[in-house]
Amino acid sequence: MTALVTAASRAATALEAARDHLLALQSPEGWWKGELQTNVTMDAEDLLLREFLGVRTAAETAEAARWIRSQQQAGGGWANFHDGPADLSTTVEAYVALRLAGDPPSAPHLRAAAGLVRDLGGVESARVFTRMWLALFGLWRWEDLPVIPPEIVFLPPWCPLNVYDWACWARQTIVPLTIVTAHRPVRPLPFGLAELRTGRRPPSPPRTSVDTAFAALDHVLHRYERRPLAGLRRAALRRAAEWVVARQEADGSWGGIQPPWVYSLVALHLSGYDAGHPVMRRGLAGLDRFTIREDGSRRLEACQSPVWDTALAVIALLDAGLPRDHPALDRAGEWLLREEIRGPGDWAVRRPGLAPGGWAFEFDNDGYPDVDDTAEVILALGRWGRPAARDAVRRGLRWMAGMASRDGGFAAFDADNTRALCLRLPFCDFGAVIDPPSADVTAHVVEALAAEGEARSPAVRRAVTWLLRAQEPGGSWFGRWGANHVYGTGAVLPALAAAGVPPAAPCVRRAVAWLEAHQHPGGGWGEDMRSYRDPAWIGRGEPTASQTAWALIGLLAAGERGPSVERGVAWLAGTQRPDGTWDEPHYTGTGFPGDFYINYHLYRLVFPVSALGRYLQAREGTR
Repeated sequence: MTALVTAASRAATALEAARDHLLALQSPEGWWKGELQTNVTMDAEDLLLREFLGVRTAAETAEAARWIRSQQQAGGGWANFHDGPADLSTTVEAYVALRLAGDPPSAPHLRAAAGLVRDLGGVESARVFTRMWLALFGLWRWEDLPVIPPEIVFLPPWCPLNVYDWACWARQTIVPLTIVTAHRPVRPLPFGLAELRTGRRPPSPPRTSVDTAFAALDHVLHRYERRPLAGLRRAALRRAAEWVVARQEADGSWGGIQPPWVYSLVALHLSGYDAGHPVMRRGLAGLDRFTIREDGSRRLEACQSPVWDTALAVIALLDAGLPRDHPALDRAGEWLLREEIRGPGDWAVRRPGLAPGGWAFEFDNDGYPDVDDTAEVILALGRWGRPAARDAVRRGLRWMAGMASRDGGFAAFDADNTRALCLRLPFCDFGAVIDPPSADVTAHVVEALAAEGEARSPAVRRAVTWLLRAQEPGGSWFGRWGANHVYGTGAVLPALAAAGVPPAAPCVRRAVAWLEAHQHPGGGWGEDMRSYRDPAWIGRGEPTASQTAWALIGLLAAGERGPSVERGVAWLAGTQRPDGTWDEPHYTGTGFPGDFYINYHLYRLVFPVSALGRYLQAREGTR
């Protein structure tokens, strides 16, 4: 008994320090925002964009190059996540950016990088998007890239492979790329990349009949590109440019994320928008808000997450026992209410009769509210409990429930965005390009609906059925937006509990057993990003504060109070920094499974605060 009291005391001390640290990070306006760290392609492509537009400065180049150099691995390459393997395309883009900055190919760090690129197959094996960047500067032939004709903007929403068959982030990238690939511009650089070439064509994977059909279609499109129908091509380019301009956000971005942003600027430049045009000025100026400068270096965030971070912070602080009328929670709640999106967006193509109401991830992304953020904001505002939030919560519930896919599950941005044919196109060799339902998003929706008294609603029943079908044979759930099965399982268990699934249910017992089996001997949990490609890594990796917290949240929701929980709490308390937060260099957020990963700097704080708070409440019998 004394040991348990001591453990609770240590947890309470850790929670108090973490809570105070989190409170100190709140902005005067009421929001929280941690850095969203990714890989150096953000910085390399920013330099290439500025070079293409003719606005690159020596100071920006030197600062970005300093950051890129600092992230190079001992073996010469650049990875997509901390301690990950070198990635070929990331290394190629970093290499070109450093050549642009004036680093000679004879420099030891570039010699090492070039050797690694050749070992990994050379630029010939780099992804299509990387070779498109090279083509902009005459370092790759446009003729050797897949064709993306701008005429696709005329395909109606019912037609296969129309732009709304793509996930929102993909369609916002593909539409401007149709403009770029139609123009096939070349702005030569004063250097080549012979040192990165192997002279060998990469081996082709086995082809199915669908792959063969698309290869044939690409051959036909290449022939069409030589002599497109002039009137149709002009109309398509005009329509595509109008489509792009119409989706620019108030902060100058496109979707609040880097890929469509940079390609939209290139596309509009090719469409006749000069650097002084208001659209271009806003686009370039907006990048400054995504730029972090420190110690003489400069790096870009791929995105920013203030709505997400603020909702999670509110939930965490309430879990920590902060009173609902605390000034920090009032400021956060009022800010979240101001961020509600009341207008239509691309989601309405699939749900035209659905009234708007929801929240996006970013400061400015009014065209793309998402289901996941809306669920977390509803949970936060519902627990905040102010009368002023009732109408916004009601609108958010209605919109969120209306975004269910036909199978009962929920995706992040669109409903029924499941056209697997999109994955087979020749230029789709990077990232997720569709947005099917996922366990983590569906679980958050279930939890939000149940918190608002809808636990017995048809939407919740169908979503719970979807979750039960999606459980892996080993007992876990796949994590689409966080790494990976620890995240998915930690999200689903609280949702099942909220929906009334008893702790003794077989699905819950199997999930608990999976979590307990994957706990480190020291008490923490970790799962490496390689788990998205290599099943041997599922549930394995260096323990982190955020992943340990996810596992604890799941176990506590399942009614667990035993040694696994105590050891997990002790690990959190024992690894806490003196300032109340945790070190977490490992990435635990997911952009595109298998390709693009994120280190959310606030995850290491908000989730442990929630886990420790829920643990202490469970010990007191209040949860």
